[in-house]
Amino acid sequence: MKHALTVDVEDYFHVSAFANTIDRNQWGDLPSRVENSTHTLLDLFAERNIKATFFVLGWVAERNPELVKAIAAQGHEVACHGYSHQLIYKQTPAVFKEETFRAKSLLEDIIGKRVKGYRAASYSITPSSIWALDILVEAGFDYDSSIFPVRHDRYGMPEAPASIHIAKAPGGGQLVEFPLSSAKFMSARVPAAGGGYFRLYPYWLTRLLLKRSVKEINQPFIFYLHPWEVDVDQPRVSNASALSTFRHYQNLSRCLPRLNRLLSDFEFGTVEDVIEQQCALKAPSSFSYASNTNKQ
Repeated sequence: MKHALTVDVEDYFHVSAFANTIDRNQWGDLPSRVENSTHTLLDLFAERNIKATFFVLGWVAERNPELVKAIAAQGHEVACHGYSHQLIYKQTPAVFKEETFRAKSLLEDIIGKRVKGYRAASYSITPSSIWALDILVEAGFDYDSSIFPVRHDRYGMPEAPASIHIAKAPGGGQLVEFPLSSAKFMSARVPAAGGGYFRLYPYWLTRLLLKRSVKEINQPFIFYLHPWEVDVDQPRVSNASALSTFRHYQNLSRCLPRLNRLLSDFEFGTVEDVIEQQCALKAPSSFSYASNTNKQ
């Protein structure tokens, strides 16, 4: 079974954990690390002949078009991570729509082909921002990978399906949803998809949860990480909260070695390929976000 390998292409200063510490107006003045750290991942994937999906932030693409071209030239899928990495539930629908159309158009102009996939900043499509699905349908995306079927202080939609499904948006449109992977552990459903969890969990636990996720839903899992997570020399943000500092910096030095182990333990491909593979095996079920989110 081939699983989906994804990279959220953003810089260390874009993360939501630092939003109250680093003003957006400062971004252009900070030393960028995203190009070099993304090439670290590209080189690793090339060595192993693995293709992945790169959800590229529009702000990054605008300033690093050659990086986006390099991702596409190496046969990876380029997808959209929005423009400014703002939490959707803190935006108005009008602002979200403008940024989403802008980012998608920017990426398509750079790579010369249609961008099919979207992922929200910090998985911020939640019950309070489910209207975003209507805008994604309007923008012409084929699939979304923003919904995390867990409980978390910043994101999460526990009532959403854990498997790949057809998301029926409140306005009546639909697109494929590939939710972030989770698994039952003891009495709770816990995140298993990567990122900070990949650095915080011992590797054996990540591997166990991913295998459990596959067994529970009989479908591939989706894994994600960020280029800054393999950059141990990135600048330190000294005035962030203790929780944000822990989440961001804990076990950075262990991420790349663990990733090498993960790439040996599982077979990976792009989101587009995995969805196509899964849909060829079995038609995905549907889930109405209009009716189910109204109950929450």
